[in-house]
Amino acid sequence: MSRSDLHPPAEPFETGLLAVDDIHRIYWEQCGNPHGIPVVFLHGGPGSGSTPTHRRFFDPVAYRAILFDQRGSGRSTPVGALDDNTTPDLVADMERLRQRLGIEKWLVFGGSWGSTLALAYGQAHPDRCLGFVLRGIFLCRPSEIDWFLHGMGTLFPEPWRAFSEFLPAAERDDLLANYYRRLTDGDPRIHLPAARAWSTYEGSCSTLLPSPDTIAAFGEDRMALGLARLEAHYMVHGGFLPAGGLLGGLGRIRHLPAVIVQGRYDAVCPIVTADTLARAWPEADYQIVPDAGHSAMEPGTRQRLLAALDRMRGRFA
Repeated sequence: MSRSDLHPPAEPFETGLLAVDDIHRIYWEQCGNPHGIPVVFLHGGPGSGSTPTHRRFFDPVAYRAILFDQRGSGRSTPVGALDDNTTPDLVADMERLRQRLGIEKWLVFGGSWGSTLALAYGQAHPDRCLGFVLRGIFLCRPSEIDWFLHGMGTLFPEPWRAFSEFLPAAERDDLLANYYRRLTDGDPRIHLPAARAWSTYEGSCSTLLPSPDTIAAFGEDRMALGLARLEAHYMVHGGFLPAGGLLGGLGRIRHLPAVIVQGRYDAVCPIVTADTLARAWPEADYQIVPDAGHSAMEPGTRQRLLAALDRMRGRFA
């Protein structure tokens, strides 16, 4: 698919590793205009990491874009580390990074798990948010986790069959627990094949039309290990979210401008979740992309996200 509608490729003007505790070092980078509107990019997964393509969502003249890889993800170290890796930890890391960069408030941009983290951060620190651009909504509720593990097979039976049949027949009654046991095994001969099976399953279901490039990227060892191990970890623990979930705290951020972009045929994070969020947050600008699945890189979704950033630029410039 063409990506000519994105902004030109860009290199960061600053990068770093932020030590957030005795275990984790968080990779971060700044791109665009050092004096522009601060915006923080929250990648999906958890565990996937940011990429150079993600920089291209942000107008380099208007925005000071901060991208970082969450604990255990991407270029952060150690990859796949689960100790001290919870949603409150990630929220605290964002605050550490904001303070390290001397930013008073920033726009929060996140998709898939990034939308989960954006909402969790916003509800913890509403006074540090300019607004939100959210895509492919995931609230980490039990029904959504069950959909990922089982429901996607109604639309993608072949990838789901490969995912489920990776496990011996006797272990398929609890896919999450038995994948998690393998993914957390210290032996790469055990955890890497499980990670590839999990991650390739997700990649195969992430676009409306088949995308061999997407599937190949999800199957790469470092990406697969971070993504699969952290997703299973967060699913096992219910996303480390409060008992009332994220819908219960929307009152803290409903006064802030927000755009919600959702692919009609998103199989990974089905539209019913975005619809639920939009009904609970009627002030948000809810946009359905009629010809898109889950990936932020699908043409209609890219265009809506770029347009949302343009509108936010007009509001805050």
